[in-house]
Amino acid sequence: MIASEEIAALFAEGGTLSQAIPGFTPRAAQQQMAAAVTEAFEAGENLIVEAGTGTGKTFAYLAPALKAGKRVVISTGTKNLQDQLFGRDLPKLAQALGARLRVSLLKGRANYLCLHRMRKAQQDVRARQAWLRLAEIEQWSRDTPNGELSELPGDAPDELFAARISSTADNCLGSKCSDFADCFVVKARRAAAAADLVVVNHALLFADHVIRQEGFSVLPGAEAVVIDEAHQLPELALRHFGQRVSTQQLQAIARDTMSEIDKWNDTPDLTLALTELVEATTRLEAQFASGGLRERLREFHGRFGTADVLLSVGEKIERVTECLKPLEERSAEFGSCLERALKLQERWFVVADPDVRDAKVRWVETVGRGGALNATPLEVAGPFAEMRAAHPGAWIFTSATLAAGNDFQHFSGPLGLDGTAQLKLDSPFDYQTQARLWLPPNLPEPNDPAYTGACAAAMRPVIEASNGGAFVLCTSHRALQSYAGLLRNALPQLPVLAQNDFPKAELLRRFVEAGNAVLVATASFWEGVDVKGPALRLVIIDKLPFAAPGDPVLDAKLDAIKQAGGNPFNEDQLPRAIVTLRQGVGRLIRDETDHGLLMLCDPRLKSKSYGRKVLASLPPMPTLAALAEVQAWLKDISPDASAN
Repeated sequence: MIASEEIAALFAEGGTLSQAIPGFTPRAAQQQMAAAVTEAFEAGENLIVEAGTGTGKTFAYLAPALKAGKRVVISTGTKNLQDQLFGRDLPKLAQALGARLRVSLLKGRANYLCLHRMRKAQQDVRARQAWLRLAEIEQWSRDTPNGELSELPGDAPDELFAARISSTADNCLGSKCSDFADCFVVKARRAAAAADLVVVNHALLFADHVIRQEGFSVLPGAEAVVIDEAHQLPELALRHFGQRVSTQQLQAIARDTMSEIDKWNDTPDLTLALTELVEATTRLEAQFASGGLRERLREFHGRFGTADVLLSVGEKIERVTECLKPLEERSAEFGSCLERALKLQERWFVVADPDVRDAKVRWVETVGRGGALNATPLEVAGPFAEMRAAHPGAWIFTSATLAAGNDFQHFSGPLGLDGTAQLKLDSPFDYQTQARLWLPPNLPEPNDPAYTGACAAAMRPVIEASNGGAFVLCTSHRALQSYAGLLRNALPQLPVLAQNDFPKAELLRRFVEAGNAVLVATASFWEGVDVKGPALRLVIIDKLPFAAPGDPVLDAKLDAIKQAGGNPFNEDQLPRAIVTLRQGVGRLIRDETDHGLLMLCDPRLKSKSYGRKVLASLPPMPTLAALAEVQAWLKDISPDASAN
């Protein structure tokens, strides 16, 4: 084990990384974080680190992980970051440090080709239009080393097709599968089990806890775990520690069981039971047909006809289960279908009963052409403690945004991490020199019908002064569509791009290449987007990102806080909004040479007492007093219009 002083020295002026990595810049905050992570690894203790944009937190935890002499799991929030870390950052740092470790990249099973399901699709006469593509995939499967669907030649498969040629925890046959020896998921898991360092994502880490409870683990026994983009954990924990049944799952088990029945001619009772399950599920899908539904189960249950449909679905699942039991030993597929049916039956009576009184909120949502029923716990500290106990050792939680001001309680409290050592490292970027803040005056309140139009009018002269190069970050899809239309009309000389016009990567490519584009986007662009250089010099946020009222889980959490004598706004809504806002603000300055303007339209920053707390949580940058100053600043930092 290397000492924390030695790790810090690697990052110092003239140190190993300065000598080995072109363009490496020593940063005091990075050295401090690397030393703290090393100490936590050595002591087997937990650590929460907020590392501001530009700290270089990836290297600050990777270097200790490579030098720790321990088996380390690193979890990221997205598959994109997972790929970047494994394909770029990790090899670069390992080479610089001369580290020779076995490393592995492990994703969820939906990312890998399933040979068994591919062959089933090839035999399905209902999929004859896809046979040519399936033949190409079969040929590819003989040469690919890892079977990742993202590496398929040609066009990426759509979601439905990808689901047909990949497996889920429900439909996987496990060791009973005839392709088990060649299974890409099994190979990836074996590589992970043999590795010294494994890179996963948060969804897989949580899934591992669930699978471990069932007697199997997809991850090696870790001695240290690093959670990057840890600000996502409280919400993810709610999702993964809950239970869920979707109409898609019900249709899928019926479809897969029917596929196996086709090989036999003596299962009339099961055929009838499946037909009735499909009919009941179709009626349930109709109850979600209004679209955009997200409400408490009690409200959904009270809709005309819904109670009878839910009762019928439960009865049909039970009937299918009873018909499958005598067939369990007949084939691996029947055995797998029975196991799935039993799990669905168990979960159904948890998620579909509105009269249960426990510490869960039951709610429904529209998904695709149907929907899903959920039972979400309001407290996750207990199950999260069990999850950490499954990987005893050091746990490092890091992100650019974990605190609301200097308070980590909004992050640590729900996860049961109170008392955990905390480290807050400010961004090394010089916001006083590189950035300016503009709070446009005289805007109506956000709930005023005239607000969107007034904001768009206030944005226009600012965007014109910057000659584009702007992100307009919205808090809703409705606002996104409104601003995109208004700005296209107001700024015909500039390319105005809107989220969903193209895939995210293509949208960003077009934005950067244009140099003078305006990108109007919502949630997925508030974080994980890294545009360095002059292509992005203006970030506009339409309003404070308070969660929309009416969300069943959030409303239940706020009710619980109120019943406990707390203040829901101060304890949950405001800290949550501050963390989200800081993520959006973090898009502006991504490099030491970047310059930009942050425009926050929400008048509550000045009219409400909590506005001071929000502003105090942002990087310290000068606030401009008049539109003329804004225009002068932007014209000074913007590339010449003719260059675009």
